[in-house]
Amino acid sequence: MSAATTNAAVALKADRADTSGAERVGLLIGGASRAAATGAVFARRNPVSGEVVTVAAAASIRDVDAAVTAAAAAFPAWSQQGPGERRRRLLLAADGMERRLDDFVGRMMRETGATRGWSMFNVFEAARMLREAASMTTQITGEVIPSDLPGNVAYGVRRPVGVLVGIAPWNAPIILGTRAIAMPLACGNTVILKASEACPGLQVLIGDVLQEAGLGDGIVNVLTHAPEDAAAVVDRLISHPLTRRINFTGSTRVGRIIAEKAGRALKPVLLELGGKAPMVVLDDADLDQAVDAAIFGAFMNQGQICMSTERIVVTAGIADGFVAQFAARAANLAVADPLVADAPLGALVDLAAAARVSELVADAQARGAVIAAGGTRTGVLMAATVVDRVTPEMRIYHEESFGPVTTIVRVADDAEAVRVANDTEFGLSAAVFSRDIVRAMAVARQIDSGICHINGPTVHDEPQMPFGGTKASGYGRFGGKAGIAEFTELRWLSVQTTPRHYPF
Repeated sequence: MSAATTNAAVALKADRADTSGAERVGLLIGGASRAAATGAVFARRNPVSGEVVTVAAAASIRDVDAAVTAAAAAFPAWSQQGPGERRRRLLLAADGMERRLDDFVGRMMRETGATRGWSMFNVFEAARMLREAASMTTQITGEVIPSDLPGNVAYGVRRPVGVLVGIAPWNAPIILGTRAIAMPLACGNTVILKASEACPGLQVLIGDVLQEAGLGDGIVNVLTHAPEDAAAVVDRLISHPLTRRINFTGSTRVGRIIAEKAGRALKPVLLELGGKAPMVVLDDADLDQAVDAAIFGAFMNQGQICMSTERIVVTAGIADGFVAQFAARAANLAVADPLVADAPLGALVDLAAAARVSELVADAQARGAVIAAGGTRTGVLMAATVVDRVTPEMRIYHEESFGPVTTIVRVADDAEAVRVANDTEFGLSAAVFSRDIVRAMAVARQIDSGICHINGPTVHDEPQMPFGGTKASGYGRFGGKAGIAEFTELRWLSVQTTPRHYPF
Protein backbone atom coordinates (compact mmCIF):
# COMPACT_ATOMS: atom_id res chain seq x y z
CA MET A 1 0.00 0.00 0.00
CA SER A 2 1.37 3.43 -0.89
CA ALA A 3 1.75 6.05 1.83
CA ALA A 4 -0.86 8.18 0.08
CA THR A 5 -3.35 5.34 0.08
CA THR A 6 -2.60 4.57 3.72
CA ASN A 7 -3.24 8.17 4.70
CA ALA A 8 -6.51 8.22 2.78
CA ALA A 9 -7.66 5.01 4.44
CA VAL A 10 -6.72 6.22 7.91
CA ALA A 11 -8.51 9.51 7.37
CA LEU A 12 -11.60 7.61 6.31
CA LYS A 13 -11.53 5.46 9.43
CA ALA A 14 -11.22 8.56 11.60
CA ASP A 15 -14.32 9.98 9.92
CA ARG A 16 -16.39 6.80 10.24
CA ALA A 17 -19.44 8.63 11.63
CA ASP A 18 -19.76 10.48 8.34
CA THR A 19 -19.87 7.24 6.30
CA SER A 20 -22.75 5.46 8.00
CA GLY A 21 -25.12 6.14 5.10
CA ALA A 22 -22.57 5.54 2.36
CA GLU A 23 -22.76 2.78 -0.24
CA ARG A 24 -19.92 0.27 0.18
CA VAL A 25 -18.54 -1.38 -2.93
CA GLY A 26 -15.80 -3.87 -3.59
CA LEU A 27 -13.77 -4.86 -6.61
CA LEU A 28 -15.37 -7.23 -9.13
CA ILE A 29 -12.74 -9.87 -9.89
CA GLY A 30 -13.38 -13.37 -11.18
CA GLY A 31 -17.12 -13.09 -10.67
CA ALA A 32 -16.97 -12.07 -7.00
CA SER A 33 -17.01 -8.82 -5.07
CA ARG A 34 -13.91 -8.59 -2.95
CA ALA A 35 -11.98 -6.15 -0.82
CA ALA A 36 -8.69 -4.74 -2.05
CA ALA A 37 -5.72 -6.97 -1.31
CA THR A 38 -4.39 -4.35 1.11
CA GLY A 39 -7.77 -3.69 2.70
CA ALA A 40 -7.55 -0.06 1.63
CA VAL A 41 -10.66 1.97 0.81
CA PHE A 42 -11.37 5.51 -0.34
CA ALA A 43 -14.36 7.83 -0.15
CA ARG A 44 -16.33 9.60 -2.85
CA ARG A 45 -18.22 12.67 -1.63
CA ASN A 46 -21.26 14.30 -3.15
CA PRO A 47 -19.93 17.41 -4.96
CA VAL A 48 -22.65 19.70 -3.57
CA SER A 49 -23.06 18.62 0.05
CA GLY A 50 -19.63 17.11 0.71
CA GLU A 51 -21.31 14.06 2.25
CA VAL A 52 -19.51 10.73 1.82
CA VAL A 53 -21.79 8.75 -0.50
CA THR A 54 -19.54 5.84 -1.46
CA VAL A 55 -16.81 3.92 0.29
CA ALA A 56 -14.98 1.87 -2.35
CA ALA A 57 -12.17 -0.64 -2.37
CA ALA A 58 -8.85 0.95 -3.36
CA ALA A 59 -7.14 -1.43 -5.74
CA SER A 60 -3.40 -2.03 -5.65
CA ILE A 61 -1.07 -3.63 -8.20
CA ARG A 62 -1.88 -7.02 -6.69
CA ASP A 63 -5.55 -6.46 -7.49
CA VAL A 64 -4.73 -5.46 -11.05
CA ASP A 65 -2.78 -8.68 -11.50
CA ALA A 66 -5.64 -10.70 -10.02
CA ALA A 67 -8.15 -9.10 -12.40
CA VAL A 68 -5.95 -9.71 -15.44
CA THR A 69 -5.37 -13.32 -14.41
CA ALA A 70 -9.13 -13.86 -14.01
CA ALA A 71 -9.88 -12.30 -17.39
CA ALA A 72 -7.17 -14.33 -19.11
CA ALA A 73 -8.49 -17.56 -17.57
CA ALA A 74 -12.02 -16.77 -18.79
CA PHE A 75 -10.96 -15.83 -22.33
CA PRO A 76 -10.67 -19.28 -23.97
CA ALA A 77 -14.24 -20.33 -23.17
CA TRP A 78 -15.81 -16.91 -23.87
CA SER A 79 -13.96 -16.45 -27.15
CA GLN A 80 -15.28 -19.83 -28.34
CA GLN A 81 -18.84 -19.07 -27.24
CA GLY A 82 -21.25 -18.95 -30.17
CA PRO A 83 -22.48 -15.54 -31.33
CA GLY A 84 -26.07 -16.35 -30.46
CA GLU A 85 -25.21 -17.11 -26.86
CA ARG A 86 -23.07 -13.99 -26.50
CA ARG A 87 -25.98 -12.02 -27.94
CA ARG A 88 -28.44 -13.60 -25.51
CA ARG A 89 -26.39 -12.72 -22.46
CA LEU A 90 -25.76 -9.14 -23.57
CA LEU A 91 -29.48 -8.66 -24.16
CA LEU A 92 -30.18 -9.97 -20.66
CA ALA A 93 -27.70 -7.43 -19.32
CA ALA A 94 -29.48 -4.62 -21.18
CA ASP A 95 -32.79 -5.67 -19.62
CA GLY A 96 -31.14 -5.91 -16.21
CA MET A 97 -29.71 -2.42 -16.53
CA GLU A 98 -33.15 -0.98 -17.17
CA ARG A 99 -34.64 -2.96 -14.28
CA ARG A 100 -32.08 -1.38 -11.97
CA LEU A 101 -32.82 2.13 -13.22
CA ASP A 102 -33.38 3.56 -9.75
CA ASP A 103 -30.10 2.13 -8.44
CA PHE A 104 -28.14 3.61 -11.32
CA VAL A 105 -29.86 6.99 -11.17
CA GLY A 106 -29.45 7.30 -7.42
CA ARG A 107 -25.76 6.51 -7.47
CA MET A 108 -25.09 8.81 -10.43
CA MET A 109 -26.85 11.78 -8.86
CA ARG A 110 -25.10 11.29 -5.52
CA GLU A 111 -21.60 10.65 -6.86
CA THR A 112 -21.42 13.14 -9.76
CA GLY A 113 -24.07 15.80 -9.04
CA ALA A 114 -25.83 15.02 -12.33
CA THR A 115 -29.48 15.82 -12.89
CA ARG A 116 -32.10 13.08 -12.77
CA GLY A 117 -32.84 13.51 -16.47
CA TRP A 118 -29.21 13.10 -17.53
CA SER A 119 -28.83 10.11 -15.22
CA MET A 120 -31.91 8.39 -16.65
CA PHE A 121 -30.74 9.07 -20.21
CA ASN A 122 -27.42 7.44 -19.33
CA VAL A 123 -29.16 4.24 -18.25
CA PHE A 124 -31.33 3.94 -21.35
CA GLU A 125 -28.52 4.85 -23.76
CA ALA A 126 -26.17 2.36 -22.11
CA ALA A 127 -28.83 -0.34 -22.45
CA ARG A 128 -29.08 0.57 -26.15
CA MET A 129 -25.31 0.15 -26.42
CA LEU A 130 -25.54 -3.35 -24.98
CA ARG A 131 -28.30 -4.21 -27.45
CA GLU A 132 -26.33 -2.79 -30.36
CA ALA A 133 -23.28 -4.78 -29.28
CA ALA A 134 -25.48 -7.89 -29.04
CA SER A 135 -26.66 -7.32 -32.61
CA MET A 136 -23.06 -7.22 -33.84
CA THR A 137 -22.07 -10.70 -32.65
CA THR A 138 -23.15 -12.13 -36.01
CA GLN A 139 -21.55 -9.30 -37.99
CA ILE A 140 -17.94 -10.20 -37.15
CA THR A 141 -17.27 -11.44 -40.62
CA GLY A 142 -14.30 -11.99 -42.93
CA GLU A 143 -13.68 -12.12 -46.65
CA VAL A 144 -12.23 -14.33 -49.34
CA ILE A 145 -9.23 -12.58 -50.90
CA PRO A 146 -8.14 -13.56 -54.42
CA SER A 147 -4.71 -15.18 -54.43
CA ASP A 148 -2.26 -15.31 -57.37
CA LEU A 149 -1.11 -18.73 -56.20
CA PRO A 150 -2.89 -21.58 -58.07
CA GLY A 151 -5.11 -23.65 -55.81
CA ASN A 152 -4.74 -21.27 -52.86
CA VAL A 153 -7.86 -20.05 -51.06
CA ALA A 154 -7.10 -17.04 -48.86
CA TYR A 155 -9.25 -15.52 -46.16
CA GLY A 156 -9.18 -12.41 -44.01
CA VAL A 157 -10.61 -13.58 -40.69
CA ARG A 158 -11.43 -11.49 -37.62
CA ARG A 159 -10.91 -13.07 -34.23
CA PRO A 160 -10.99 -11.95 -30.58
CA VAL A 161 -7.85 -10.36 -29.19
CA GLY A 162 -7.79 -11.47 -25.55
CA VAL A 163 -7.93 -9.32 -22.40
CA LEU A 164 -8.99 -5.73 -23.13
CA VAL A 165 -8.82 -2.76 -20.76
CA GLY A 166 -11.50 -0.06 -20.81
CA ILE A 167 -10.86 3.21 -18.94
CA ALA A 168 -14.00 5.29 -18.50
CA PRO A 169 -14.68 8.84 -17.22
CA TRP A 170 -17.26 10.29 -14.84
CA ASN A 171 -19.19 12.75 -17.04
CA ALA A 172 -21.42 10.26 -18.88
CA PRO A 173 -20.43 7.41 -16.61
CA ILE A 174 -22.99 4.73 -17.46
CA ILE A 175 -22.87 5.35 -21.20
CA LEU A 176 -19.10 5.55 -21.43
CA GLY A 177 -18.44 2.82 -18.88
CA THR A 178 -20.68 0.50 -20.88
CA ARG A 179 -19.21 1.61 -24.21
CA ALA A 180 -15.73 0.74 -22.96
CA ILE A 181 -16.63 -2.94 -22.64
CA ALA A 182 -19.81 -3.78 -24.59
CA MET A 183 -18.37 -4.19 -28.08
CA PRO A 184 -15.19 -5.87 -26.82
CA LEU A 185 -17.42 -8.45 -25.12
CA ALA A 186 -19.53 -8.93 -28.25
CA CYS A 187 -16.34 -9.64 -30.19
CA GLY A 188 -15.40 -12.43 -27.77
CA ASN A 189 -12.87 -10.64 -25.59
CA THR A 190 -12.76 -10.56 -21.81
CA VAL A 191 -12.51 -7.16 -20.16
CA ILE A 192 -11.34 -5.08 -17.24
CA LEU A 193 -13.18 -1.82 -16.63
CA LYS A 194 -11.13 0.71 -14.70
CA ALA A 195 -13.76 2.83 -13.01
CA SER A 196 -13.41 6.56 -12.50
CA GLU A 197 -12.53 7.51 -8.94
CA ALA A 198 -15.34 10.10 -9.17
CA CYS A 199 -18.08 7.44 -9.56
CA PRO A 200 -16.78 4.10 -8.28
CA GLY A 201 -20.09 2.76 -7.00
CA LEU A 202 -21.87 3.60 -10.22
CA GLN A 203 -19.41 1.90 -12.57
CA VAL A 204 -19.09 -1.18 -10.37
CA LEU A 205 -22.85 -1.50 -10.83
CA ILE A 206 -22.28 -1.91 -14.59
CA GLY A 207 -20.15 -4.96 -13.86
CA ASP A 208 -22.72 -6.29 -11.41
CA VAL A 209 -25.46 -6.14 -14.05
CA LEU A 210 -23.32 -8.02 -16.57
CA GLN A 211 -22.43 -10.61 -13.96
CA GLU A 212 -26.09 -11.04 -13.03
CA ALA A 213 -26.87 -11.60 -16.72
CA GLY A 214 -24.75 -14.75 -16.59
CA LEU A 215 -21.78 -13.76 -18.72
CA GLY A 216 -19.54 -15.93 -16.55
CA ASP A 217 -16.88 -15.46 -13.91
CA GLY A 218 -13.90 -13.39 -14.98
CA ILE A 219 -15.40 -12.22 -18.27
CA VAL A 220 -16.09 -8.77 -16.81
CA ASN A 221 -13.91 -7.36 -14.03
CA VAL A 222 -14.15 -3.88 -12.50
CA LEU A 223 -11.41 -2.10 -10.57
CA THR A 224 -11.86 0.97 -8.38
CA HIS A 225 -8.92 2.87 -6.93
CA ALA A 226 -8.03 5.88 -4.81
CA PRO A 227 -7.26 9.03 -6.84
CA GLU A 228 -3.62 9.04 -5.79
CA ASP A 229 -3.15 5.48 -7.08
CA ALA A 230 -4.53 6.12 -10.58
CA ALA A 231 -1.15 6.34 -12.32
CA ALA A 232 0.17 3.11 -10.82
CA VAL A 233 -3.03 1.18 -11.57
CA VAL A 234 -3.20 2.36 -15.18
CA ASP A 235 0.50 1.75 -15.75
CA ARG A 236 0.16 -1.86 -14.61
CA LEU A 237 -3.00 -2.43 -16.67
CA ILE A 238 -1.15 -1.29 -19.79
CA SER A 239 2.19 -2.98 -19.09
CA HIS A 240 0.82 -6.33 -17.90
CA PRO A 241 1.92 -8.97 -20.45
CA LEU A 242 -1.57 -10.52 -20.64
CA THR A 243 -3.49 -7.35 -21.60
CA ARG A 244 -3.78 -6.83 -25.34
CA ARG A 245 -5.55 -3.52 -26.09
CA ILE A 246 -6.72 -0.41 -24.28
CA ASN A 247 -9.51 2.05 -24.86
CA PHE A 248 -9.65 5.35 -23.01
CA THR A 249 -12.19 8.16 -22.87
CA GLY A 250 -11.09 11.27 -21.03
CA SER A 251 -8.84 14.31 -21.20
CA THR A 252 -6.27 14.89 -23.90
CA ARG A 253 -3.58 15.34 -21.25
CA VAL A 254 -4.13 11.88 -19.80
CA GLY A 255 -4.73 10.41 -23.26
CA ARG A 256 -1.23 11.42 -24.32
CA ILE A 257 0.22 9.63 -21.29
CA ILE A 258 -1.76 6.47 -21.99
CA ALA A 259 -0.80 6.53 -25.68
CA GLU A 260 2.89 6.84 -24.75
CA LYS A 261 2.69 3.95 -22.30
CA ALA A 262 0.76 1.78 -24.76
CA GLY A 263 3.25 2.63 -27.49
CA ARG A 264 6.15 1.42 -25.36
CA ALA A 265 4.23 -1.82 -24.74
CA LEU A 266 3.35 -2.09 -28.48
CA LYS A 267 -0.36 -2.30 -27.66
CA PRO A 268 -3.06 -0.64 -29.78
CA VAL A 269 -5.11 2.00 -27.98
CA LEU A 270 -8.38 3.69 -28.91
CA LEU A 271 -8.54 7.28 -27.63
CA GLU A 272 -11.62 9.51 -27.37
CA LEU A 273 -10.37 12.71 -25.81
CA GLY A 274 -11.21 16.37 -25.34
CA GLY A 275 -13.20 18.68 -27.56
CA LYS A 276 -13.90 22.31 -28.33
CA ALA A 277 -16.90 21.75 -30.58
CA PRO A 278 -17.80 24.62 -32.94
CA MET A 279 -21.35 25.32 -34.03
CA VAL A 280 -21.32 27.45 -37.19
CA VAL A 281 -24.43 29.59 -37.72
CA LEU A 282 -24.55 30.95 -41.27
CA ASP A 283 -26.52 34.06 -42.20
CA ASP A 284 -29.42 32.10 -43.73
CA ALA A 285 -29.89 29.79 -40.71
CA ASP A 286 -33.21 29.23 -38.99
CA LEU A 287 -32.38 31.10 -35.79
CA ASP A 288 -35.04 29.40 -33.68
CA GLN A 289 -33.65 25.99 -34.58
CA ALA A 290 -30.07 27.17 -34.09
CA VAL A 291 -30.81 28.61 -30.64
CA ASP A 292 -32.59 25.41 -29.59
CA ALA A 293 -29.57 23.35 -30.64
CA ALA A 294 -27.12 25.72 -28.98
CA ILE A 295 -28.98 25.68 -25.66
CA PHE A 296 -29.00 21.90 -25.64
CA GLY A 297 -25.45 21.48 -26.96
CA ALA A 298 -23.87 24.02 -24.63
CA PHE A 299 -25.66 23.31 -21.36
CA MET A 300 -26.74 19.66 -21.26
CA ASN A 301 -25.01 18.08 -18.24
CA GLN A 302 -23.64 21.53 -17.33
CA GLY A 303 -21.46 21.46 -20.46
CA GLN A 304 -19.53 18.46 -19.15
CA ILE A 305 -19.69 16.47 -22.39
CA CYS A 306 -16.84 15.97 -24.84
CA MET A 307 -19.16 17.14 -27.66
CA SER A 308 -20.46 20.22 -25.81
CA THR A 309 -20.91 23.34 -27.93
CA GLU A 310 -18.02 25.44 -26.65
CA ARG A 311 -17.74 27.83 -29.62
CA ILE A 312 -20.64 29.36 -31.53
CA VAL A 313 -19.29 30.86 -34.74
CA VAL A 314 -21.86 33.34 -36.03
CA THR A 315 -21.93 35.41 -39.22
CA ALA A 316 -21.80 39.08 -38.24
CA GLY A 317 -25.02 40.08 -40.01
CA ILE A 318 -27.17 37.91 -37.74
CA ALA A 319 -24.95 37.87 -34.65
CA ASP A 320 -26.80 40.51 -32.63
CA GLY A 321 -30.15 38.81 -33.12
CA PHE A 322 -28.79 35.37 -32.40
CA VAL A 323 -26.96 36.46 -29.23
CA ALA A 324 -29.99 38.32 -27.87
CA GLN A 325 -32.27 35.32 -28.37
CA PHE A 326 -29.71 32.79 -27.15
CA ALA A 327 -28.71 34.78 -24.05
CA ALA A 328 -32.34 35.29 -23.05
CA ARG A 329 -32.91 31.53 -23.20
CA ALA A 330 -29.74 30.80 -21.24
CA ALA A 331 -30.66 33.31 -18.52
CA ASN A 332 -33.87 31.37 -17.87
CA LEU A 333 -32.12 28.04 -17.22
CA ALA A 334 -32.36 27.29 -13.52
CA VAL A 335 -29.50 25.61 -11.64
CA ALA A 336 -29.93 23.62 -8.42
CA ASP A 337 -28.65 20.73 -6.35
CA PRO A 338 -30.26 17.75 -8.15
CA LEU A 339 -30.95 16.02 -4.83
CA VAL A 340 -32.97 19.02 -3.64
CA ALA A 341 -34.75 20.42 -6.69
CA ASP A 342 -35.40 19.48 -10.32
CA ALA A 343 -33.66 22.00 -12.61
CA PRO A 344 -32.10 21.88 -16.10
CA LEU A 345 -28.62 22.42 -14.68
CA GLY A 346 -27.06 20.49 -11.82
CA ALA A 347 -23.61 20.51 -10.24
CA LEU A 348 -20.14 20.58 -11.67
CA VAL A 349 -18.11 17.55 -10.68
CA ASP A 350 -15.99 19.33 -8.05
CA LEU A 351 -14.87 22.72 -6.78
CA ALA A 352 -11.62 22.64 -8.76
CA ALA A 353 -13.51 22.25 -12.03
CA ALA A 354 -15.93 25.02 -11.07
CA ALA A 355 -13.11 27.38 -10.13
CA ARG A 356 -11.34 26.76 -13.42
CA VAL A 357 -14.45 27.60 -15.43
CA SER A 358 -14.84 30.84 -13.48
CA GLU A 359 -11.19 31.68 -14.18
CA LEU A 360 -11.71 31.27 -17.91
CA VAL A 361 -14.75 33.55 -17.84
CA ALA A 362 -12.92 36.18 -15.77
CA ASP A 363 -9.91 36.11 -18.10
CA ALA A 364 -12.15 36.62 -21.14
CA GLN A 365 -13.98 39.50 -19.48
CA ALA A 366 -10.71 41.17 -18.51
CA ARG A 367 -9.59 41.00 -22.14
CA GLY A 368 -12.72 42.62 -23.54
CA ALA A 369 -15.34 39.89 -23.80
CA VAL A 370 -18.96 40.64 -22.88
CA ILE A 371 -20.91 38.39 -20.50
CA ALA A 372 -24.27 38.17 -22.25
CA ALA A 373 -25.78 35.79 -19.67
CA GLY A 374 -24.80 34.12 -16.41
CA GLY A 375 -21.28 34.28 -15.11
CA THR A 376 -22.27 33.69 -11.48
CA ARG A 377 -21.40 30.68 -9.36
CA THR A 378 -22.10 29.34 -5.87
CA GLY A 379 -19.72 26.50 -5.10
CA VAL A 380 -20.22 23.82 -7.76
CA LEU A 381 -23.49 25.36 -8.97
CA MET A 382 -22.90 27.70 -11.91
CA ALA A 383 -25.40 29.61 -14.04
CA ALA A 384 -25.57 29.01 -17.79
CA THR A 385 -23.03 31.49 -19.13
CA VAL A 386 -22.71 33.08 -22.57
CA VAL A 387 -19.47 34.94 -23.35
CA ASP A 388 -19.76 37.20 -26.41
CA ARG A 389 -17.08 38.83 -28.57
CA VAL A 390 -14.43 36.26 -27.78
CA THR A 391 -11.05 36.62 -29.52
CA PRO A 392 -7.92 34.43 -29.79
CA GLU A 393 -6.15 36.42 -27.06
CA MET A 394 -8.49 34.90 -24.47
CA ARG A 395 -7.81 31.53 -22.80
CA ILE A 396 -11.42 30.45 -23.29
CA TYR A 397 -11.00 30.72 -27.07
CA HIS A 398 -8.53 27.82 -27.02
CA GLU A 399 -8.98 25.85 -23.79
CA GLU A 400 -11.69 23.26 -23.22
CA SER A 401 -13.92 24.73 -20.51
CA PHE A 402 -15.97 21.61 -19.72
CA GLY A 403 -18.59 23.62 -17.87
CA PRO A 404 -21.85 25.53 -18.40
CA VAL A 405 -20.25 28.24 -20.52
CA THR A 406 -20.09 28.82 -24.26
CA THR A 407 -18.49 31.49 -26.39
CA ILE A 408 -19.62 33.63 -29.32
CA VAL A 409 -17.11 34.35 -32.08
CA ARG A 410 -18.33 36.72 -34.79
CA VAL A 411 -17.09 36.21 -38.36
CA ALA A 412 -17.54 37.96 -41.69
CA ASP A 413 -18.35 35.08 -44.04
CA ASP A 414 -18.26 31.33 -44.66
CA ALA A 415 -14.53 31.25 -45.27
CA GLU A 416 -13.75 32.92 -41.96
CA ALA A 417 -16.26 30.64 -40.23
CA VAL A 418 -14.36 27.59 -41.49
CA ARG A 419 -11.03 29.10 -40.41
CA VAL A 420 -12.30 29.82 -36.89
CA ALA A 421 -13.98 26.41 -36.59
CA ASN A 422 -10.64 24.77 -37.39
CA ASP A 423 -8.58 27.12 -35.20
CA THR A 424 -8.25 24.62 -32.38
CA GLU A 425 -6.14 21.61 -31.46
CA PHE A 426 -9.32 19.56 -31.05
CA GLY A 427 -11.47 17.87 -33.67
CA LEU A 428 -14.26 15.78 -32.19
CA SER A 429 -17.72 17.17 -33.02
CA ALA A 430 -19.05 20.15 -34.99
CA ALA A 431 -22.32 21.51 -36.38
CA VAL A 432 -23.38 23.80 -39.22
CA PHE A 433 -26.72 25.63 -39.46
CA SER A 434 -28.06 26.86 -42.80
CA ARG A 435 -31.27 26.58 -44.80
CA ASP A 436 -29.11 25.86 -47.87
CA ILE A 437 -27.99 22.25 -47.47
CA VAL A 438 -25.52 22.44 -50.36
CA ARG A 439 -23.89 25.48 -48.72
CA ALA A 440 -23.89 23.77 -45.33
CA MET A 441 -22.30 20.64 -46.79
CA ALA A 442 -19.57 22.74 -48.40
CA VAL A 443 -18.74 24.24 -45.00
CA ALA A 444 -19.02 20.90 -43.18
CA ARG A 445 -16.60 19.22 -45.59
CA GLN A 446 -13.94 21.78 -44.67
CA ILE A 447 -14.26 21.37 -40.89
CA ASP A 448 -11.62 19.02 -39.50
CA SER A 449 -13.61 16.89 -37.05
CA GLY A 450 -14.54 13.27 -36.65
CA ILE A 451 -18.23 14.20 -36.44
CA CYS A 452 -20.26 16.99 -38.03
CA HIS A 453 -24.03 17.52 -37.90
CA ILE A 454 -25.93 19.80 -40.25
CA ASN A 455 -28.89 21.58 -38.63
CA GLY A 456 -28.43 19.51 -35.49
CA PRO A 457 -26.55 19.98 -32.20
CA THR A 458 -22.92 19.11 -31.62
CA VAL A 459 -24.07 16.76 -28.84
CA HIS A 460 -25.43 13.64 -30.51
CA ASP A 461 -24.45 9.99 -30.46
CA GLU A 462 -26.01 6.65 -31.36
CA PRO A 463 -24.53 3.24 -30.56
CA GLN A 464 -24.28 2.17 -34.22
CA MET A 465 -22.40 5.28 -35.40
CA PRO A 466 -18.60 5.55 -35.86
CA PHE A 467 -17.73 7.82 -32.93
CA GLY A 468 -14.35 9.46 -32.53
CA GLY A 469 -12.21 12.46 -33.35
CA THR A 470 -9.18 13.88 -35.10
CA LYS A 471 -6.16 15.88 -33.97
CA ALA A 472 -5.97 16.19 -30.15
CA SER A 473 -9.42 14.63 -29.80
CA GLY A 474 -7.87 11.20 -30.32
CA TYR A 475 -7.99 8.36 -32.83
CA GLY A 476 -9.94 5.20 -33.47
CA ARG A 477 -13.71 4.75 -33.49
CA PHE A 478 -16.28 3.33 -31.10
CA GLY A 479 -19.64 2.13 -32.41
CA GLY A 480 -21.11 -0.39 -34.83
CA LYS A 481 -18.90 -2.07 -37.39
CA ALA A 482 -16.15 0.46 -36.77
CA GLY A 483 -15.92 -0.92 -33.24
CA ILE A 484 -15.46 -4.45 -34.54
CA ALA A 485 -12.29 -3.37 -36.31
CA GLU A 486 -10.95 -1.86 -33.06
CA PHE A 487 -11.59 -4.91 -30.87
CA THR A 488 -10.59 -7.81 -33.12
CA GLU A 489 -7.44 -8.96 -34.92
CA LEU A 490 -7.54 -9.39 -38.69
CA ARG A 491 -5.80 -12.62 -39.52
CA TRP A 492 -4.73 -14.00 -42.91
CA LEU A 493 -5.66 -17.66 -43.22
CA SER A 494 -5.02 -19.71 -46.36
CA VAL A 495 -5.75 -23.24 -47.56
CA GLN A 496 -3.70 -24.86 -50.33
CA THR A 497 -6.15 -27.08 -52.22
CA THR A 498 -3.78 -28.39 -54.94
CA PRO A 499 -0.13 -29.45 -55.01
CA ARG A 500 2.11 -26.40 -54.88
CA HIS A 501 5.26 -25.85 -56.95
CA TYR A 502 8.43 -24.87 -55.08
CA PRO A 503 11.66 -23.60 -56.69
CA PHE A 504 13.81 -26.18 -54.89
